[in-house]
Formats: sequence, structure tokens, C-alpha cells
Amino acid sequence: MPSPAFVDRLNEQVGNEYSAHQQYVAIAVHYDAETLPRLAAFFYAQALEERNHAMMIVQYLLDAGAPPVIPGTPSPRTSFADIVEPVAIALGQERNVTDQINALAALAREENDYAGEQFLQWFIKEQVEEVASMSDLLRVVERSRENPMLAEDYLAREHPGEEGADPTAPAAAGGAL
Repeated sequence: MPSPAFVDRLNEQVGNEYSAHQQYVAIAVHYDAETLPRLAAFFYAQALEERNHAMMIVQYLLDAGAPPVIPGTPSPRTSFADIVEPVAIALGQERNVTDQINALAALAREENDYAGEQFLQWFIKEQVEEVASMSDLLRVVERSRENPMLAEDYLAREHPGEEGADPTAPAAAGGAL
């Protein structure tokens, strides 16, 4: 079984992932209300990813014989000044999650928890992709401030549909819904 300190931090991360999920839903709803369907769809999909990340951690805890904790989350931010602010918030959130995952991996290594460290490798790779994707989107929406349809066109071109599931991803509790 993983160390109590590692289990506590993983359970905290479950909450962090659910907070990210809630924030992405709030951003998606904002873009939906602004009739920006591609931006809304992008963030609805991001929200589901974050929820699945939480459930992957829950499944790992179950598999490791550790008790998962499903915490409440703070209310997400729901109003934004312009098209750019939600993406800037999302990028900051992805950078925070990267720091959190890296700290978890460091703790697993410190605790000689090789299974825990290996489990987190997928999340480390995922965060590199998430920060890069959100950084690109931020640059696009900054250029699209006066014409949000340019951001919509970018997403239509660069993110045309659902990608297949990553076969290297850890299993999520309840299956990836």
C-alpha cells in the first residue's frame, strides 16, 4: 500500500482535478452563452478529461488498497471580462496542475513508491500536452480579441473532432464515461 502521505496527496489531487473540471464547465457555459460553440465544445471536452483524471486517481487508490476521498470543491469563476480571460485562467490552472503532479511524483520517489511514481508518468506526459495546447489557444484568442470567429476557425481546423482514447492512459473508476 502507498504511504499515508502519498495517499493524502493523491486524494488532494482528486479534489484539484474536480476543481479543474468545474472551472472548465463554467468556461464552456460562458462561451456557449456567447454563441462560440467551438470554444464551448473545447472546454466541455476539457472538463470531461479532468473528471476522468480524478477517476483515474480514484481507481489507482482502489487498486492500491487505499481509501479514496471525494472532496467538495470551491465554486468556479463564472464571469469573464473578454474572450481571452477564460483561456488565461485555464492556462494558469494547467500550470498549477503540472506543479501538483510533479510534486506528487517527487513524493512517490522520496517514499520509494515505484508503482506510484510509474502511475504518475502518464499524468506528467499529459500535462506537457495540456500546457502546450492551452498556450497555443491563448495566443490565438489574444489575436482574436476583436474577432472571436478567428478562434472558432482555429479550433475547427486544429481540433476538428474527438481523438481516440489514449491506450496508455490509466483506467478510470467506473470506466471512462
